[in-house]
Amino acid sequence: MIAIFDYGAGNLRSVQNTLDEIGASYELVRDSAGLERASKIVLPGVGHFGQMLRALDEMNVRNVLTSRIHAGVPFLGICLGLQGLFDSSEEAPEQRGLGIFPGIVKRFDFSARVPHMGWNQLDPVRPTRLLKGLPQHPYVYFAHSYYVPVVEQTAATCTYTLAYTAVLEAGNVFGVQCHPEKSGPLGLAIVRNFVDLEC
Repeated sequence: MIAIFDYGAGNLRSVQNTLDEIGASYELVRDSAGLERASKIVLPGVGHFGQMLRALDEMNVRNVLTSRIHAGVPFLGICLGLQGLFDSSEEAPEQRGLGIFPGIVKRFDFSARVPHMGWNQLDPVRPTRLLKGLPQHPYVYFAHSYYVPVVEQTAATCTYTLAYTAVLEAGNVFGVQCHPEKSGPLGLAIVRNFVDLEC
């Protein structure tokens, strides 16, 4: 069962529509029991880093979520769901992230127009199963003011004033800064690649 975790915000309807369109079965889950049943986990993210992590703590799912990730359950973080994998964010310095990977999520320089919104190009830096079968430099849809710097786990970058992590892959953990649910056929292909993968 693919679990879409509902923490009270996030673009759930669009993510559900995407999974419906590719014929994937899924369940909206809101508690630890739902995460424990999941064979794959999707964490959509829209909004504020601090709000999302506080919600996970208030719902008492942080430890189960991280333990399921460490146990090898395939995980896809979308936008803020990717950012939440790191230690912290400049958006909410006082709030502890999930800490799956070390590092701090950064804000685009104040000289840049934010949010970075619209279509932009992915530039692969190493093979990733999420982009299997896609064009070499696909265009996908972004909407964000904060970014993950390029790290060891970066599989593709996007450039908006600087190159940052647009796609992450590390074992069973995947993340995309773009919104595949708003990226048309290429976004469908990214989600289908996650649904079909075997970790």
